[in-house]
Amino acid sequence: MNEHDSEKISGLLCHQGLLPVRSIEKADLFVLNTCSVREKAAQKVYSRLGEVRLRKREDEHFAVVVVGCVAQQEGEEMVKRAPYVDLVIGTHQYHALPDLLDDLYRKRSREDHPEAVHTRFEPEKTPTETAYVNRASSFRANVTIMEGCNKHCSFCVVPFTRGPERNRPSREILREIRASVEAGYVEVLLLGQTVNSYKDPEDSKYRFAGLLEEVAAVSGLRRIRFTSPHPRNFPSEVIQIIAGHENICNQVHLPVQSGSSRILKRMRRQHDREWYLELVERFRTCGRSIALSTDVIVGFPGETENDFEDTMTLVEAVRFEQMFSFKYSVRPHTEAEQWHDDVPEATKSRRLWDLQRLQKQIQLEVHESAYLGRDYEILTEGLARDGSRLFGRTTTNKIVNYAGRDKPGEFVEVTITAVGPNSLIGEKKAQVNPISIRGSDGSHLPL
Repeated sequence: MNEHDSEKISGLLCHQGLLPVRSIEKADLFVLNTCSVREKAAQKVYSRLGEVRLRKREDEHFAVVVVGCVAQQEGEEMVKRAPYVDLVIGTHQYHALPDLLDDLYRKRSREDHPEAVHTRFEPEKTPTETAYVNRASSFRANVTIMEGCNKHCSFCVVPFTRGPERNRPSREILREIRASVEAGYVEVLLLGQTVNSYKDPEDSKYRFAGLLEEVAAVSGLRRIRFTSPHPRNFPSEVIQIIAGHENICNQVHLPVQSGSSRILKRMRRQHDREWYLELVERFRTCGRSIALSTDVIVGFPGETENDFEDTMTLVEAVRFEQMFSFKYSVRPHTEAEQWHDDVPEATKSRRLWDLQRLQKQIQLEVHESAYLGRDYEILTEGLARDGSRLFGRTTTNKIVNYAGRDKPGEFVEVTITAVGPNSLIGEKKAQVNPISIRGSDGSHLPL
């Protein structure tokens, strides 16, 4: 979602006549888009601003703007801590950036001091969109369908930084997707903080299932992904739609956070261990192979060794194909902020290491049993990390490195020839042309 916000902000600024540059030394304006979902990400904001401060000292006309979730979270505190920041713009106000910049430059010329902090939540029940989007990808279109969250998990800052759920009308979403396909995009990524809780604001009976089915019917759309869903919003209808449409990628993110029912209750996750495992089974038996990924937090307040062992046994049982795992860190404005962070840092680190080691082994085993030696269609994305090969993704979101000269956005058939725990190596399949022999009368003779 933050990446797509950056695409929108870039589009707005370019529409105003600004041009993007590759170095801060050449810039007149620096916009830092921020995330506060983890403490480490928030800390990086002030570290980056410290680097920008040097540029500000060199040129008093240089403007520094902070947008996004940390801006929303910190507000006035950010200006006190980093007084060289000119504008602090929250998650509901980025669309006003061009006007706020005009006001900033105008008042600067009069040696006036404009208002710096803009973190008001909009009263409208639909997200504010812009027609000007500088998409970072030439083949994948990010499309917002909803914003915000009503779940209020005890550890999560998102309801505070993004506000309550706001949904876009389906007609606007489908119009944007059709226009993207006409422009040559072959994949769309549907975005929302709890994307599968979507409800059309113009028709309360129209839910995520209906939208997903209509998106799947868009002619020319080869791949559909969505993130980030909540396990509680997967009715059987949605699972069957995923199972029944080949262009809906067969990879689903199911954030579990913990394998302990006791900890899940403290987290206010709205599901327990048994319910979650039943949901996994519904995906396993839907008639289509679905790769599952998840999020896990270790060291949540009150987590015992038995609770952590419940997480380990759940991971072993489900065998996720990908996992994002983190040590718990206190986030401001959350319910858990008031609790004693009683799991020692060394214990958190050890549990995270044990969990990641288990997951790494599971991924390697899955890759060897389910991918090695098999053929897959991948969507090429660009140069691999080694700088010599290309990489693309399967519909199950597996990264495949291979040798070739294909362009980003092209579909390629590969055979998986080697696997590691995090990625696969493929060999591009040769395009075999049929061979035939003509007889003396010009007719084809069989070989």
